Amino acid sequence: MRPIFSVEPDDWDRFVAERPNGHVLQTSPWGTLKAQFGWSDTRVALTRGDQIVAGAQVLFRRLPAGIGTLAYVPKGPVVDWASKEESARLMAALDRAARAQGTIALSVEPNQPDDASQRRTLRSLGFRPAPFGAVQPRRTLVIDITPKEDDILMAMKSKTRYNIRLAGRKGVTIREGGADDVSTFNELLAATAERADFGVHPPAYYEAAYRLFAPRDWAQILLAEVEGQAVAGLMVFAIAPRSWYFYGASINAHREKMPTYLLQWEAIRWAKARGCETYDLWGVPDADEETLEDQFTERSDGLWGVYRFKRGFGGDLVRSVGTWDRVQAPLRYQLYKGALSLRSRLRSAD
Repeated sequence: MRPIFSVEPDDWDRFVAERPNGHVLQTSPWGTLKAQFGWSDTRVALTRGDQIVAGAQVLFRRLPAGIGTLAYVPKGPVVDWASKEESARLMAALDRAARAQGTIALSVEPNQPDDASQRRTLRSLGFRPAPFGAVQPRRTLVIDITPKEDDILMAMKSKTRYNIRLAGRKGVTIREGGADDVSTFNELLAATAERADFGVHPPAYYEAAYRLFAPRDWAQILLAEVEGQAVAGLMVFAIAPRSWYFYGASINAHREKMPTYLLQWEAIRWAKARGCETYDLWGVPDADEETLEDQFTERSDGLWGVYRFKRGFGGDLVRSVGTWDRVQAPLRYQLYKGALSLRSRLRSAD
């Protein structure tokens, strides 16, 4: 195995798509997207002959006050974690690439379940849990969409099935959006953010995401309409055999017609038609199943509100191992931790 520090995007994307722990956040369009909004990206790989056997897409971001740079690997590296040699060689290559950027730490977020074996592996490679939790949601619901459509529906909560059918009876229609519809989707997002008081990316972010992924048939905007008015929308991503629901929005008009339920069902059908076997609902509260069942009717803060909606579609509750840091500049890393702690306290005081 030998390391290479410049991988052609098409070669890299084929590798990611073929690996069982590959993820859309490790594809080259995602790196290009983030590079347009404050990050830079590179891909590091181990090869055997002309074949990539392991690697990672790394995002770099300059930290304030001259602290240095942070290297971040979302939902990666893509490696056989059971192979100690492969993992160690890849980490050495990533260290080399990261230090060339003046990084204080290499942060990885493996697309791996949270179990004792994975945690031991990360510690043996010199990683420690990130001090302020995961960047991406650690817990999610993943739906098996390999069965027939009727069987997928039957695995949902009865109220969810009812709402899907109700939307159809009440005149809700779903259509695939094109490039001209990204502005409509952004309007829905802005209305949702104002109503629910949560942050969204700037409109240019979703425009870029659509432009980068949709031409490959890796993403689609779906819009729910009532009498020609867009009342809800989502952006779904799919790289068979996996798919992900990342962004959704709706307005108050016609909410009683349950457009978001039919919209989500059509997104599942869209992913299934592209050969996907799983549909990741992407982000629920990081609590065990018993706590989720006890509290989901009482809480609406954070991800709790969307959990009530998502849980109706069924799926398995999955928790990832989270974000881990391999420290490369201990003093500056401590300064970084202190700055994050101060910012957290100031936000809490607000």
